[in-house]
Amino acid sequence: MVRFKEFQSLKEGKYPVWLKFVTGGIVIRMRDLSNQIQNENDPVRQNKLISQQNTLLSYITGLGIGVSSRNPQLMTRMKKSLSIPKK
Repeated sequence: MVRFKEFQSLKEGKYPVWLKFVTGGIVIRMRDLSNQIQNENDPVRQNKLISQQNTLLSYITGLGIGVSSRNPQLMTRMKKSLSIPKK
């Protein structure tokens, strides 16, 4: 586990700071959803939680593709889609 101070000083791919924080936030949310899924008894509610988890996973995948392809348009689109308020 990387501490916050070390996380901020990562120089690996010179990724934007917003990308590091967004990815970290998504990972934390996915862990929370995973715990909720394991503790849920209702299969319908479990499926809804899994759906939310899959949506977050798709965002991480999209960010990974955008960074690895060095496509600024894709990164801008991903950044905009992550900033849309959820219901």
